[in-house]
Amino acid sequence: MSEQDGTDETAHEPTDGGTAARAPRQQRWTRRAPWLAFGIAATVLVVDQLTKLWAEATLTRGERTPLIGDALGIQLIYNPGAAFSFGENTTWVFTIAAAIGVGVTAWFAWRARSRAWAAALGLVLGGAFTHLLDRLFREPSFGQGHVVDFIAYFDWFIGNVADIALFFGVVTFLTLELLGIRLRPESSDSSDSSEPSGESETSVGGGGADGGGVREGGTA
Repeated sequence: MSEQDGTDETAHEPTDGGTAARAPRQQRWTRRAPWLAFGIAATVLVVDQLTKLWAEATLTRGERTPLIGDALGIQLIYNPGAAFSFGENTTWVFTIAAAIGVGVTAWFAWRARSRAWAAALGLVLGGAFTHLLDRLFREPSFGQGHVVDFIAYFDWFIGNVADIALFFGVVTFLTLELLGIRLRPESSDSSDSSEPSGESETSVGGGGADGGGVREGGTA
């Protein structure tokens, strides 16, 4: 499948003589964004599970090995709760929450047409999905499995690769929201990748169909 990019341009109305107040801001779209998200998610899942297998095969449970003084070390534990060992007696709640999170994130990832959003959603989806697998299939029982944690940060908490992916995914998500970068074109945008193939242009501003307005166009 060939990549089809679109460009979304936003500009102020012309102020005088058809001159825009400032240059248009462009955002590019691609139909490959969902596959980028799912590829990142799969990478996170594989790396997380492989490092957990390594930790279980190599480390002694509860024994800490410093890497950077007290700041960073490796220490194998099995976490029945969430971060900071919160909710240790309600593992099934986190299993349900993880399943819902995976479903919602996958839906947004499938709708994404922005590479930046695809990266953010892929990180979150991968981290949530690999945690869900731990909850479902690890001991002590189905749906109440304990997550394997082995990366120790000071005396604050112990996490894993999935936690790192979730952290950076959420940070990227918040950054995109603050910058006003959209997940996909709005339904009225001619550059929406769900439109039939072809190139179209929509006039924005006061120039008319043939005049000096700022145009908005791209490939569907």
